[in-house]
Amino acid sequence: MSPAETSTLLYRPFTADDIPAAHALSVEVKWPHRADDWRFVHDAGEGFVAQDGDRVVGTALFWTFGENGGSLGMVIVAPDCQGKGIGRTLMELLLEALGERITVLHATPAGEPLYAKLGFTRIGAIHQHQSADFTVPRIDLQRGEHIRTIEPRDTDTLVALASRASGFDRSVLLPSLLNVAQGVVLERDGEALGFALIREFGRGHAIGPVVSLTDDGQHVRRAQALIAHWLGRNEGRFTRIDTPDESGLADWLERIGLKRVDTVIKMARNGTPSRDASVAQFAIINQALG
Repeated sequence: MSPAETSTLLYRPFTADDIPAAHALSVEVKWPHRADDWRFVHDAGEGFVAQDGDRVVGTALFWTFGENGGSLGMVIVAPDCQGKGIGRTLMELLLEALGERITVLHATPAGEPLYAKLGFTRIGAIHQHQSADFTVPRIDLQRGEHIRTIEPRDTDTLVALASRASGFDRSVLLPSLLNVAQGVVLERDGEALGFALIREFGRGHAIGPVVSLTDDGQHVRRAQALIAHWLGRNEGRFTRIDTPDESGLADWLERIGLKRVDTVIKMARNGTPSRDASVAQFAIINQALG
């Protein structure tokens, strides 16, 4: 899209050269993202900046998943430039780029009215849990189950599970995520029943996605076992997990010391992702990518 000018502001595509300025903006609004976290989400998607002279005063990114899906996030406006319509203009640029795709975002209660005006409706909630002072729970595996490190041969299986659980095509995103994350699979008799990833993020590490098959009714226990695996290896270190409200894990995470520090609203436009009920997502990648 060609750059557009409004008053003294220039709106143009986000480039890798904008990462230091974007990171500075996120620090200014007290987001935890490192420059490397910005680099990952930029490499996975596209976006726009609002520039006033030589200064970047706004950012907004979007991601596409297959032919019909998308998400948006990293929408930031410098505090001293808010109230000038910059955020709305950035959002309009994102929505124009995404077109008729089913698009999701995660909104604060304050941001929900704007997104509703832009055609988004509430479809759920995400709870953010985090702490460095947590208890590692013991979750017993059933006979024949074991947890092992992800191997290259698992990629296609994990892409399929992640796609079914999220309702979005993860064939491009998940392999990119595996390049920066560690992962484990919970399997029985050679069949992958679930998996969980962990990666460096913000102040420490983030667990997600966490996915489990639901067909035998053991999906919650398996998800807890996968999460407990990574907590055991991250004991005493700051760890974050963002879990959908429907996962039912919020109370359990609170009990083991991962405090709920925030809840955001999941919203969708042009429909809702078509998730496969035989696979459940217990933790998302992050609030930008879903």
